[in-house]
Amino acid sequence: MKATPRTVLSAASALAVAALVAACGSGQVGQSGDPGQPAQNNKKLTLIQGVQAEPFYISMQCGAQAEAQKLGYSLDTQAPQKFDAAMQTEKVNALGSNLPAALLIAPTDAQAMLAPIQQVKNRGAKIVEVDTALDDKSVAVSSISSNNAEGGKLAAQTLAKLVGGKAGSVLVLDTIAGTSTTNARAKGFSDELKNHPNLKSVGIQFTQNEPDQAAGKVTAAIASTPDLVGIFATNLNTGEGAATGLRNAGKIGQINLVGFDASPSEVEGLRKGEYQALIAQDPAEIGTKGVQQAVAALEGKPTERNITAGLHSITKDDMDANQKYFYKQQC
Repeated sequence: MKATPRTVLSAASALAVAALVAACGSGQVGQSGDPGQPAQNNKKLTLIQGVQAEPFYISMQCGAQAEAQKLGYSLDTQAPQKFDAAMQTEKVNALGSNLPAALLIAPTDAQAMLAPIQQVKNRGAKIVEVDTALDDKSVAVSSISSNNAEGGKLAAQTLAKLVGGKAGSVLVLDTIAGTSTTNARAKGFSDELKNHPNLKSVGIQFTQNEPDQAAGKVTAAIASTPDLVGIFATNLNTGEGAATGLRNAGKIGQINLVGFDASPSEVEGLRKGEYQALIAQDPAEIGTKGVQQAVAALEGKPTERNITAGLHSITKDDMDANQKYFYKQQC
C-alpha cells in the first residue's frame, strides 16, 4: 500500500523518538537530553557539609573554594541545620535535576546516608567523602579525613602527660552512635588509655552532639566519680558542653579537659585555661584534597581511595606557635 503524506510524517516522527530514546538509554552520562544527570562539560562541584556555621566546616569550605577556583571549577556549599541524617538527606535529594559533576560530602551517618548518596552516584556524579565516610567503600572515588583513631590515641597520650603519674578516672564524651569520625576517636582514645595503668575509663557517653547534654553528663560524672581527673571530648559541641559543665561545678583547671578540633571558641577556652589541650585537624587540607580528587575523577586521572590529613596536639604553652591550625569563622 502506498504511504500517504501523513503516514510518512508519522513514520519519521517515530524514528526521531526512537533515536532520542536510544540516546537516553546509551549510558553516556552528561549528554544533552539526559534528565537528572550532570551536563556535558559540567564544571560544577557541590560540597554538602555535616552542619551549618561550624568553624571546622567553614575552614574546609575555604580550602575547597580556593582549590576549585584554581582548577577552573565552581563550588556550591550547603549544610543541614543540625548534624542529622534526615536533614542531610533532604539536602542531597534537593540536588534534583541540577546535578553537580561531583558531590563532596561529609556523611552524617555511616549507614543511613548510603541510599541518598548512592542515588546521586547512580545518576552519574562522582562522589568524594570529606571528613566522615560511609561504611560501604564502593560508593566514593576517594575519602579524605584525619586518622580519627590516631587522633583519639594522641588525645589519650596528651592527657596522660598532663596528668603525670596521678591515678584517676577518665570520661569520654562522644556525639552520636554511627558517626564514623567521633566514634573512631573515642575508640582510639579508649584503646590507648589501656597503656596508662594509672588512668581508668568510666566509659563512653553519647551527647547527641548537643552541648547541654554534654554539660549534664559532666555534672553527673563529677558527682558520681570523685577521682575524675580527665575528660576527652570528641568534637566542638561536646567540648563546649564539657567546659560548661566544669565551669558550673567550679572544676575548671582541676579536671583536665582535652578537646578535639580548634574552633575560635575552643582556642579561646584553651587560652583561658578551660581546656588543657586540643587535638587540631587540618580541615582546609581536607577540602583542598577533596576538590583535587573530584577533579581528577572527572578528568579521567588516577584517584587515591584513602587520604589522611594531619593532626596536631596543642597546649597553652605552644598555642601561639600553632596558630596556622586554628579554624576560621569566614573565608
